[in-house]
Amino acid sequence: MEGKEEDVRLGANKFTERQPIGTAAQSQDDGKDYKEPPPAPLFEPGELTSWSFYRAGIAEFFATFLFLYITVLTVMGVVRSNEANGNTCKTVGIQGIAWAFGGMIFALVYCTAGISGGHINPAVTFGLFLARKLSLTRAIFYMVMQCLGAICGAGVVKGFQPKPYDRLGGGANMVSKGYTKGDGLGAEIVGTFILVYTVFSATDAKRSARDSHVPILAPLPIGFAVFLVHLATIPITGTGINPARSLGAAIIYNNEKAWDDHWIFWVGPFIGAALAALYHQVVIRAIPFKSK
Repeated sequence: MEGKEEDVRLGANKFTERQPIGTAAQSQDDGKDYKEPPPAPLFEPGELTSWSFYRAGIAEFFATFLFLYITVLTVMGVVRSNEANGNTCKTVGIQGIAWAFGGMIFALVYCTAGISGGHINPAVTFGLFLARKLSLTRAIFYMVMQCLGAICGAGVVKGFQPKPYDRLGGGANMVSKGYTKGDGLGAEIVGTFILVYTVFSATDAKRSARDSHVPILAPLPIGFAVFLVHLATIPITGTGINPARSLGAAIIYNNEKAWDDHWIFWVGPFIGAALAALYHQVVIRAIPFKSK
């Protein structure tokens, strides 16, 4: 019986992430003799037989579900107040929306970092995949679970408040009046670059090993980056920087304008994530130029 329990324990942790996001990343390399972790293989079929793989996907699903539930409700509350009074200052306002998004990311990354890495965003997953931090198998699985969680989160909000949801826009991302699609695309690229670059920097195991005397809670700068990006880009696009968040709200709201602009909230974040991965790996870490 003891042998079986040991097999289960080992099997659950056999295919963990190469370099998780969050507090788990900071505890891996406390020593000064840092060694670069090997890149994740493109395909790792063995993951499909490991419970840790599916547990991580479930964690991504529920984290994105909770993220959409809280943030969509916050956006609707601000729109409702503006509709009734013509003044967002009577509620949490744009600053409150930004805090809701940033605060939820902080909390959820902290909660799920040790299980899935706390991605909660296909753009983050895509950037880490390009940096070879996780396999293609895991990346695709995470993205699917994130999108399903976002759809369910927005769906629960509409289930509770069907009429207000449709009237108040359902938190769907759209390019605002007075801005072009190019403006929206640029805002999404730069905003996602800031987020993913912060993720790379906050979870860099080498930096943690070098600066072990400086305690940093990785989810904090990540959540703060989300907060700041929302402050800057809510007036332009409502701030996507997370394709799952945009997809969940768009599917449940199902409005023509939201679908017309929807491509921006996939193309922009993926370009921004790719640029952040390239910048961090090539410029900051200079990994291609290191002698083997």
